[in-house]
Amino acid sequence: MYTSLYSLTVTDQLSPNMHELGITQNIIAIVTENAQGKKVQRVLLEVGKLSAIMPEAIKFCFDICAQGTIVEGAILEILEIPGMAKCRQCGTTFGIDKPFGICECGSMKLDIITGEELKIKEIEVEELCV
Repeated sequence: MYTSLYSLTVTDQLSPNMHELGITQNIIAIVTENAQGKKVQRVLLEVGKLSAIMPEAIKFCFDICAQGTIVEGAILEILEIPGMAKCRQCGTTFGIDKPFGICECGSMKLDIITGEELKIKEIEVEELCV
């Protein structure tokens, strides 16, 4: 069973200064709470490339943090979301690899559209057949 459960951003529930271990502990807690006691098989995260969160560090911490929980043994998939910005001056939308940049028109007034997110996009739980 696939369930789109929870969406959180770095500014939402997690302090942007938290390191990956703390972030992973929060991810496990949120997944555990929303799995309603069912064994978790898979977790899909979306991590923005501008979020200052290292996907490899999350993967490293995931199995350790999941030990002894219903998330233990679950597969962690991480989808990295590229950074996109829109220029306030000319309206051009373009890719960025840093949380700042300059538009082709010369403006530095940008709105970041994607790339800062941290979302628990899906969890897959075990369905018991009776």
